[in-house]
Amino acid sequence: MTQRQADVLTALGLVGLVATVGLTAPRWSALLRSPAGPPEPEEAAAAEPATTVSEPATAADPARRISVRLYFEAADRDGLLPEERDIAFSQDLAQQIRTVVEELAKGPTSGLVATLPAGTRVNEVFVQARGIACVSLSGEIASGLPGGSRAELLTVYSIVNTIVTNFPAVSRVQLMVNDQLTSSLAGHVDVSRALPPDMTLVALDAPARASSPQPKP
Repeated sequence: MTQRQADVLTALGLVGLVATVGLTAPRWSALLRSPAGPPEPEEAAAAEPATTVSEPATAADPARRISVRLYFEAADRDGLLPEERDIAFSQDLAQQIRTVVEELAKGPTSGLVATLPAGTRVNEVFVQARGIACVSLSGEIASGLPGGSRAELLTVYSIVNTIVTNFPAVSRVQLMVNDQLTSSLAGHVDVSRALPPDMTLVALDAPARASSPQPKP
């Protein structure tokens, strides 16, 4: 092949290359200007942040009330009588028990006799998995008792009966004084172990309702 022939072939090749680029240039230009295409489904799933759908936490409704029975000493007979009372509702079992015992410590409002000494406070309440409610009371529960085995018995079971009858998840109650286990409150009733309720101490009578102002005729 002569030099002239080689130059002709080279020129023809360059002309073909220029023609090819000219014909495909619009296509490449459009591809370069267009945004990247959608990713494959697997890639899209990996790139998109996971969304966790969670139910909103249900907080205790301060306006919701429940009715409970508090056991106090009967004024005209031997034994305990229940008084119905409306209290604030809580979804937390330990907190609900605490509220009930605090109401018991406030005393009755329907002519019954208080069973917890004045000034008794609830230090702590927690519930064990075996259905035992542990209730720690302040020292007034022991030092303020009037004395006598019967009075101590009614004090102990006013607490135990009140808790167990209102809360089916609880079967026994462990009483403590100032967060410490004790053998008894005043030397008569054994409270060193968790106690079941004793409904034989309840006097047979209709439940008393907390008094409320009545409209005048």
